[in-house]
Amino acid sequence: MTLRIFIQGILLFCFSCKQNERSFQDWSSYLGDKSSSQYSPLDQINLENAANLEVTWIYRSGDSDSLNRTQIQCNPLVIDGVLYGSSPKLAFFALDAQTGKELWNFDPFEGSYDQYFMGVNRGVAYWREGDDQRILFTAGSTLFAVDASTGTPVNAFGDSGKVDLRLGLGRDLSKHFIVSNTPGVVYKNLLILGTRVDEGFGAAPGHVRAYNILTGIQEWIFHTIPQPGEFGIETWPDGAWESAGGANAWAGISLDEQRGIAFVPTGSASYDFYGADRHGENLFANSIVALDALTGERKWHFQTVHHDLWDRDLPAPPNLTEITVDGVKRDVVAQITKSGYVFVLDRETGEPVFDIVEEAVPESNLIGERAWPTQPRPVKPPPFVRQKFEFDDINNMDSMEYKFVVDQFQGKKNKHMYEPPSEVGTLIFPGYDGGGEWGGAAVDPDGILYVNASEMPWILTMVPVYANESDYFGRGKAVYRKFCVSCHGINREGGEFMGTIPSLTNLHRRMSKEELEAQIIKGNGLMPSFGHIPGYQLDMIREYLWRADSVEEQKIESTEKPDRYLSTGYFKFKDNKGYPAIKPPWGTLNAVDLNKGEIKWSVPFGVHEELVAKGIPATGTENYGGPVVTKGGLIFIAATEDEMFRVFNSDNGKILFEYKLPAAGYATPSTYMVNGKQYVVIACGGGKLGTKSGDSYVAFALPE
Repeated sequence: MTLRIFIQGILLFCFSCKQNERSFQDWSSYLGDKSSSQYSPLDQINLENAANLEVTWIYRSGDSDSLNRTQIQCNPLVIDGVLYGSSPKLAFFALDAQTGKELWNFDPFEGSYDQYFMGVNRGVAYWREGDDQRILFTAGSTLFAVDASTGTPVNAFGDSGKVDLRLGLGRDLSKHFIVSNTPGVVYKNLLILGTRVDEGFGAAPGHVRAYNILTGIQEWIFHTIPQPGEFGIETWPDGAWESAGGANAWAGISLDEQRGIAFVPTGSASYDFYGADRHGENLFANSIVALDALTGERKWHFQTVHHDLWDRDLPAPPNLTEITVDGVKRDVVAQITKSGYVFVLDRETGEPVFDIVEEAVPESNLIGERAWPTQPRPVKPPPFVRQKFEFDDINNMDSMEYKFVVDQFQGKKNKHMYEPPSEVGTLIFPGYDGGGEWGGAAVDPDGILYVNASEMPWILTMVPVYANESDYFGRGKAVYRKFCVSCHGINREGGEFMGTIPSLTNLHRRMSKEELEAQIIKGNGLMPSFGHIPGYQLDMIREYLWRADSVEEQKIESTEKPDRYLSTGYFKFKDNKGYPAIKPPWGTLNAVDLNKGEIKWSVPFGVHEELVAKGIPATGTENYGGPVVTKGGLIFIAATEDEMFRVFNSDNGKILFEYKLPAAGYATPSTYMVNGKQYVVIACGGGKLGTKSGDSYVAFALPE
């Protein structure tokens, strides 16, 4: 035992002695509890005193990125007075939840973080059996288990405390991008875990797995892309299971512990925007799947989008709650979506509580594509965001900018929310990021669901890629289009998706060919590894990127029929001043009565201070991270681009408290009680929407 571990043990022993003298109300699972309620029964902070909140402690990890590329999306756990969280560069730590003092710190990358994918972490999982307490989390493609008291690896788990997530999926995926940003859910001695995978061609499959928490052994797997003999295989082309990817549970998992049912929300199949190689409905992509938590056996499923072409991933774990409909109490699953729908399903059977209709949608005009002819639409509740961007909705706050937006708007396909991708450009609204997003929704015991939403339009434009591009340079361009264009754009100019995507122009002036190749293989910044692509394609793309601005491009010969289509990149539809092309509100906070299937209230969420100074009412802003609702009648939430933390009256949406954070809180807060005092803590990592990166956790409480 090292001296460091010995000292940590002594400190934690002393801390545990003090714990015995305290009282606690925990935030024990990701999003509050295993049902993902984002609800707390605490009411010490309430309608009468919320305006008196003050900062009680701040913890700084010291590892944010100076170029504003890092974030903290962590919803920390608080158990027996100890807070467990993560830093911008994915170091994990335990703090005294009453003071913010660090108790231990574990760096899974051992100081060489820059060699790994610069991902995010949304939280950790906690397991206890007697005196054995473990924290489970992922960093890169590795699942770790550490002792909750000391932060040291549990040697009995996997390979000296870690398990490679790329193993156990049924085919060789050792060089593929497979991570897990969101913590799994604990059922008995199992950790049920989803993954995030690449969204392009050749992605890994997003199968859901359960790991034995004692040993790290993979106990079961549910194939989200069905294999021979399994239910749903007929919704894919023959043999698709051997090569298709995506359909992954990246957003988290909810658990009905009493029934032993795990509720798994899944994302789209890959490639996100063109599915000529995956004709059919594509089960179990874009589905809520109810699994036996002990065995992984499917109990029921409901698909929210058929043959997704719009990146309509289910963005958050569903809320498990009880509602009363027509005088009858029902246990339900309430699933928010990027499109602004809330699907309310019976927890036992998956049957809709309110009517859901299959609505006819437009056909695709891309060669080879077969858009599914209908999509499901809940009749109730009504959507919590606008469903279509009409000409009359164009932002007209500035006459000069209005003309610019009109010019961009005209000619784009926009007949329906499910208008398929096109070469002329399709307006995607609600946008790729919602509507609802990964921060999730909160639901109180009365069946009122609280969800924040963004209303940002995007433009999706597709380009053809041909199979016989003749010269070496041209084939490198084809490989670039296959793997890179969706993020970096058709002209390699970068953009904004999950953060700032850098330009790849003039790389020959910035790095050697060897440095470029290493970056492609290992990944860098927000870019995942592409080490899985064949060596000859790696040579081509390296040559193309390094030479693209130093030589004149040769004409690429092509056949008449394209081999496939690819997106030109992720582009928000904004005016020249950076404001959304659509009229406000651009962000909202909403209360949905699940008992009646009605919107109870909706208010703008967030402000642009420079517009308020001009006398323009609150417009709302884009927002990431979710709400917490409490018995005290409050909603705690940060999430907005204006870097504020706010407290709302849950009955009417009135703001009771505001505080400017050191960096934007793009995370879901946690609330807990230690020694009779209620706290609220929010991770302030920034790094999105052009805001600065931060490294702090800020805790609020009432004054003494």
